[in-house]
Amino acid sequence: MDLRKLKTLIDLVQNSGISELEISEGEEKIRIAKHFTVAPTTTVNMPVTATATAPAAVAPAPTLAVEPVPALAEGHIMKAPMVGTFYRAGAPDAAPFVEVGQTVKAGDTLCVIEAMKLMNEIEADISGVIKAIQVENGQAVEYGQPMFVIG
Repeated sequence: MDLRKLKTLIDLVQNSGISELEISEGEEKIRIAKHFTVAPTTTVNMPVTATATAPAAVAPAPTLAVEPVPALAEGHIMKAPMVGTFYRAGAPDAAPFVEVGQTVKAGDTLCVIEAMKLMNEIEADISGVIKAIQVENGQAVEYGQPMFVIG
């Protein structure tokens, strides 16, 4: 694969909402992944790595400034136990499992995280009132990312 094509693919990953791209051409296989790292100075480094069976050049990682994250509501923070896609309901046309202000008991289902085509119901680990929902429906979540605040 020529370097111009590789540079175009790297730019595509950097400028799009995708985090990973893998392409095979004959015996060549290229994987480009965008990794996010938050530094203490509120900048985000997005190194782009490319692995290939043939030698390839990698573009330098851009550094972007981001706005400070708003403070979470006070209470117990339910964090994502796995990486996947967050869903507030069990089906697209179903009502959300919980809403802000709703009282929940330990063991109640709060959401579903889809990981590797498996739907994993996430249950409350304490009883209380849902004070905040920190994730949008359909958004990707990382391990340990705050999802709910229960007070």
